[in-house]
Amino acid sequence: MELIRAIREAGVVGAGGAGFPTHVKLDTSVEAFIVNGVECEPLLETDKYLMRHYAEELIESIETVAEHLGAKRKIIGIKSKYKREHQALIQAIEKTQSTIEVKALDSFYPAGDEQMLIREALEETVPPRGIPLNVGAVVSNVATLLDVQKAIRGIPVTERVITVTGAVKSPTLIRVPVGTAIKDCLELAGGVIPSDFSVIMGGPMMGAECKGTDIDKTYVTKTLGGLVVLPESHTIIQRKRLPYQHIINRAASSCIQCRMCTDLCPRFLNGHPLYPHKVMRAVGNGEASLSAYESALLCCECGVCELYACPMGLSPKTVNQRVKRQLMEGGIKLNLNKDEEWTPHEMRNYRKVDTHRLVARIDLSEYESVHLEDVVEFLPNEVHISLKQHIGRPAESVVSDGERVEAGQCVAEIPESSLGARIHASISGIVSLMPDGIVIKKEGEAND
Repeated sequence: MELIRAIREAGVVGAGGAGFPTHVKLDTSVEAFIVNGVECEPLLETDKYLMRHYAEELIESIETVAEHLGAKRKIIGIKSKYKREHQALIQAIEKTQSTIEVKALDSFYPAGDEQMLIREALEETVPPRGIPLNVGAVVSNVATLLDVQKAIRGIPVTERVITVTGAVKSPTLIRVPVGTAIKDCLELAGGVIPSDFSVIMGGPMMGAECKGTDIDKTYVTKTLGGLVVLPESHTIIQRKRLPYQHIINRAASSCIQCRMCTDLCPRFLNGHPLYPHKVMRAVGNGEASLSAYESALLCCECGVCELYACPMGLSPKTVNQRVKRQLMEGGIKLNLNKDEEWTPHEMRNYRKVDTHRLVARIDLSEYESVHLEDVVEFLPNEVHISLKQHIGRPAESVVSDGERVEAGQCVAEIPESSLGARIHASISGIVSLMPDGIVIKKEGEAND
């Protein structure tokens, strides 16, 4: 349990985007430990960089965690086109005489979804509404495992490596403290090109929009792996801004019930009873029957249905998101046969969405050829650290207004008996408490 304590004290959370507290996820035992190096979202280069430059540290961390889990199999999943990363991992494995397997995957989206990765690596289907533990597995992201390796050495999570790409002058990888302003991150990439722009926080398929007018008050979190800058006129941005009533009206008038949203849905192809076309029909027709909507609870919100599959340009993912949230708020659960065996669709291997074709479909081809090598490091004079950077309850501040803190010092603790993660100062300086976070300014800047 020393490992779990070290991870908890370091505030490690899933760096792939979800932010589940890692000390909770790894407090178990499994047959298989799977490491996600697939870089699920298009355009992002962060995990590739980490695998190239920190392969030995990654292998060391995997071995440590796998021993703790009692895992008989240790697998790293990467895309087969990642030649340099594959070579770096193999060299590190041979050097350390590790028994870790490297599983090369086709370049399809969303290969980095943990349930897709488990299907590829273990040929197992995680049950609907289930988790990897249901098939004896734990999945962890490359960046998370490197944070674990630091935690073992007593180093908390205080920084992130981030891909900054899209409509910027010099696409780059940056290493910045947690709490760094997004505006500063964009400046590290030479600044934005269009005058009217928006920023996707994460990847283009699943990331949330940060409008250009909001970048001054938006900051890096532990889970941020990418920033994609796009003109406000880009189709991805325009679709994110559609009013929900307009989405419903379009579903009612234009949905042709072709089933493409369902037939290309990754979770449906994995064997889950998820039917976006039925949800769209129900919403468009105003159906009252719960059975017409409940499959939305299985949606992983990958965006294939909305940004790739639908020939009418409709928004099944957005509808699923709204319906799923309403069902969950109402305490409604999907009734499933617990004894049923869930098997993938017979056409699964033929309906995988090729990443290159996806990028072309969502009009991002001009940014696809950018491959990033070096990291630009930056230390700001001020950071704004959110108390809510993880699944669970927000952390609670343990510092006071005007207090001086050192980089790496714990500034917010997990609420008692709650799911959460500690938060640490990412720079040294003077604290100012905010309702939902902590501002730290370097001492020379504190009274400016």
